[in-house]
Amino acid sequence: MKADMEIEKIRNYSDEELVAEEHKAAEQLFRLRFQIRSGQQEGVKKLRELKKDVARFKTVARDRALNGTVAAKVVSAPVKVKAAKAPKTIEAKATAPGIGPKKSAKKAAKAPAAKTEKAAK
Repeated sequence: MKADMEIEKIRNYSDEELVAEEHKAAEQLFRLRFQIRSGQQEGVKKLRELKKDVARFKTVARDRALNGTVAAKVVSAPVKVKAAKAPKTIEAKATAPGIGPKKSAKKAAKAPAAKTEKAAK
């Protein structure tokens, strides 16, 4: 119940207040993490609450961004569609460099030479 009331309170903030509160909570979170790591304070419960608060602020800000200015731009902007490229044919793949009989001929020519060098040693 507390979280539901808190999210409604957050939604009533103006954009500037929302950003300010998010920065304030993030700063407190940073300081609390620093204190916990240095062994000065046991504040795991407070840490969890601050993380959730920061997430709530970010969620409300993102919701406003999607439902406000961004949503209007998406509706009014025309959609551009790129033409699809024609698929490569089998003949084009066979003549591509490094594919086909040339590569296998090079491998076949090197294979016996490598075996004879090993046998000579």
